[in-house]
Amino acid sequence: MAATRLLEESLCGLPHPDGEPDDAEVWVVAFDEYLPAQEGKREALCTLANGYWGTRGAAEESSADDVHYPGTYFAGVYDVVDWTVDGVSMPDEEMVNAPNWLPVRVRLGDGDWFGLDALDDGDLVAFHQELDVRHGILTRSVTVRDTLGRLTTVRSDRFVSQATPRLAALRVSIVPVDWSGPVTVRSGVDGRVANVNVPGHSPSTHRHLRPTALLEPSGDTVLLEVNTRRSNIRIATAARTSVRLGESALEPERRFDADEGGAVAHEFTTNAVSGTALVIEKIVHVSTSRDRAVLAPAEAAAEGVANAGSFDELLVAHTQAWERLWLEFAVELQPAGEEALALHVNAFHVLQTLNAVDADLDAGVPARGLHGEAYGGHVFWDELFVYPFITLRRPTLTPALLAYRHRRLGAARAAATRAGHAGAMFPWQSGIAGDDVTPRRLFNPLNGQWMPDNSRLQRHVGLAIAFSAWQYYESTGDTQFLVHEGADLIVEIARFFASLAVYDAARDRYSIDHVMGPDEFHDGYLDRPGEGVRDNVYTNVMTAWVLRRAIATLDVLQRHPGRLAWRRLDIAPGEPEEWERIAHRLTVVFNDDGTLSQFDGYQDLEPIDLDRYRARHPWIGRLDLLLNADHDTTNRYQVSKQPDALMLLYLFSAEELRELLADMGYDLPPDAVVRTVERYSATSTYGSTLSNVVHSWLEARRDRARSWSFLGQALRSDLDDIQRGTTREGVHIAAMAGSVDLVTRCYAGLEMRDDRLWFHPQLPAEISSIRFHLVYRDQALSVTFSQDELRITSLPGEAAPIRIVVEGIESEFATGEERRFAL
Repeated sequence: MAATRLLEESLCGLPHPDGEPDDAEVWVVAFDEYLPAQEGKREALCTLANGYWGTRGAAEESSADDVHYPGTYFAGVYDVVDWTVDGVSMPDEEMVNAPNWLPVRVRLGDGDWFGLDALDDGDLVAFHQELDVRHGILTRSVTVRDTLGRLTTVRSDRFVSQATPRLAALRVSIVPVDWSGPVTVRSGVDGRVANVNVPGHSPSTHRHLRPTALLEPSGDTVLLEVNTRRSNIRIATAARTSVRLGESALEPERRFDADEGGAVAHEFTTNAVSGTALVIEKIVHVSTSRDRAVLAPAEAAAEGVANAGSFDELLVAHTQAWERLWLEFAVELQPAGEEALALHVNAFHVLQTLNAVDADLDAGVPARGLHGEAYGGHVFWDELFVYPFITLRRPTLTPALLAYRHRRLGAARAAATRAGHAGAMFPWQSGIAGDDVTPRRLFNPLNGQWMPDNSRLQRHVGLAIAFSAWQYYESTGDTQFLVHEGADLIVEIARFFASLAVYDAARDRYSIDHVMGPDEFHDGYLDRPGEGVRDNVYTNVMTAWVLRRAIATLDVLQRHPGRLAWRRLDIAPGEPEEWERIAHRLTVVFNDDGTLSQFDGYQDLEPIDLDRYRARHPWIGRLDLLLNADHDTTNRYQVSKQPDALMLLYLFSAEELRELLADMGYDLPPDAVVRTVERYSATSTYGSTLSNVVHSWLEARRDRARSWSFLGQALRSDLDDIQRGTTREGVHIAAMAGSVDLVTRCYAGLEMRDDRLWFHPQLPAEISSIRFHLVYRDQALSVTFSQDELRITSLPGEAAPIRIVVEGIESEFATGEERRFAL
C-alpha cells in the first residue's frame, strides 16, 4: 500500500522512534543465570521466526528431554494422528514439529560432548543469554571448566532471516582460554523428532515425520527431506557448515553420517589454539511442498543454501529488514523502562508470527505463535485481538490473513449445511483445511482424568471474522477487498447467525440457543451440560451488529459496477429485510439489578466465594479444572473465565453499545454500564491472558490506576508466565498484540467508524507520552500524545483528505499537515 511505502521512505532519515539504537534497556531480554527449571519458558520467549517458520530458543547441543525442547514449526504445516480416549475417537491435527536444524555439537579434546546439564556444580563459570528484539538475534555465551580444569568459552549467535524467509543462520565460536588441542564438531539436521511439547495433550507420542531423502549435496552441505504421514507435506532442510580458526578458513576432512531414522550430519576434528576463536558457521535453507513456484523442495533447499551468502552478509540484510519493520510498528513509551521493553518484546513476537504472511502464505494466526505446540497450533477467534495491531500499521497484512478464512469458506458452508443451517459456520479451532479440529476431550492435570471439551459450541468465532473484515474495510476504504472477499465472509456469516435465530411470536423476539460465549465456563445448563446456553449476550449483540454490517455491505455491492458480487452471493428477495428484523428483535437478557446478563438464566445460578478458592489454591484462573477435580462444575455458578458482557465493552465504546442496544429496543443507562463492569469484574477468575487486556481497556476511562495495573499484567503475561507454566508451550499472541493495542488505540481513544478517525486520549498518570505510527485511508500518520496535548503529523505524499474527530471536534486533514490539539 502506498502509505506504507511512504512511511518507510519518509522516516528513513529520522531518529528511531524509541531513541538510541543501542538502548538495551528497552530492546534486550537478558538472562545471567542458567536455570534448568526455567529453560522451557525461556526457549519459548527466545523463539526466532519470520512468519514462514520459527525455531524455539533451545541450545544447539540440546535434544528434547525434561529440560529442553528444540522445536521448529512451519506456518500452516499440520498433520493428523488418530487415537482414542475413553472409547472416544480423537483424531488430532497439530502443527508439526519439523526437523531440528540447530544441532552443532562440540567435543573438547577427548572429553564428553559439550552440554551444560552434564556439568558438575561450579564448572559453569559464566553464563549470559540475551534476545535482541530490535534485530531479531539470539546470543548465548558460556564459560565452562572441564574435568582437567581447563577453561573454554562457547558463544553462539543465531537468527531466522526476516529478509529471506527460508533462510536461517547460526554461528558458534569456541575459545580455549588456557589450552590448545583437538576439537570435534558435529553439525547436522535431526528429523527424529515428535510432538511432545504439551505433556498432558495426549497419552502417546505423536510422530509425524517419515524420512524420504538423506543426502550430501556437496562437501560442506547435508540435506534431509521428510514427509508428514497423513497430510503428505514434504519438508526439506539443507545445512551448509563452514569452519575457520581466527580469520583463516579451514577445510577439515568431514565424515558424512546418515541415520535412516531421519538424521544427517557432518563430523570433523580440527585443532584449536589457546585464545583464538574456532568459528563454525551454519547456513540453513528450507522448503516445503506448500511453497509456491517450487518444483521440488529438496532441490530448492539445496540450491538455496548453495547460493546463500555468509553469516555476516545474511545478518546485514536481516537486521535492515527488522529496522524497516520497527519504523512502522515501534511504540515509544515515556518514561521508558520495563513496560517499554515488554511492549517491544510483545510486538516482536507478533511480528515474527505474522510478517511473512504478506508473501501470499496460506496460514492464519496460530494462537500460540510458532513458539510451541499448545492448542495444536490451531487458529482461534482471538485473531480478533491481532488485526487492529496490523491493520493500523501495515494494512496489506490483514487481507492476506483473512484470505486464510476466505479459502476455507467452502468448509464453513459445508459445516453449516451438515448442522442444518444456512451460510457459513466457522470452526472454533481451525487447522490446515478449515474443518473443526477442536478436541472432544480435555485432560485435567489436577486429577489425571479426561473431561468433555464442548468448546466447539463457541460459534462466535464467525462473528469475530466478520468484525475483523469490516474493521479492515472501515480503516482502509478498500472496496475491492469488500467486493471480492470481505462480502463473502460477512454475508455468509450473517446468514448463518440469522438461521440460528428462532422467532417467539408471544414475545415478538428472536432467540439463539445451544451456543457458548467467550466466557468458556458455561457449556450448558446443569440439566443439559454440553448443550450450550440460550441468548448469550455477546453472541446476540454481535449477531445484531454483523447483520447490520451485512446490510451495509450489500449497499456497497449494489453500487458497484455490474453488481457482480451481489449476483455471486445470490441475495434472495427479502433477505436483507429479514436480517433487519432479526437485528432489531434479538433477545438481550438483563439481571434484576439492570446489568447485562451473560445469558438467559445466569442470575439464577449459585453465587460463588472466589476468595475461598484463592485461599486454597495459588491460582484459580482455570476454576473449571479445579471444580472438575472436586466433582463439581462451573455450570453451577455465577463465575466467568473472561466475562462475555465485558467483551462487548472491549469491542465497542459504551456509547456505541448503548446505541446498539437502543436499536434492539433496550435501554442501558450509563450507570448500568458501570455496574455491569463492577459485577463481572468481581466474579471473574481472569483465567485467560486476554482478561487483563479487556479489563485494562474497560478501566482506562473509569480508574486509570487500575487500568495501568491490568496493563502491566497483560504486558508481562509471558515474560512472567502468569499462568504458571503455559508459556513453555508457546507464547500468547493475542494477548501480546492486545497489550500493544492497549497502549496505542485504547489510551489514544482511537476509533474507526463512520468514515472518520476518532481520538479521545486518556493517559494513566504513570505515562508522560506515547508515540506511534499508523496508516489510515492511505495516509501515513505519526501520532504523539501526552497528558495535555495530541500531535498528529501526516507525512507528505498524495492521498485523499481524511476526516479526524478529536474530543468531538471534527476537521479535515490533508497529507503533509501537522495539527496540535490541547487536551
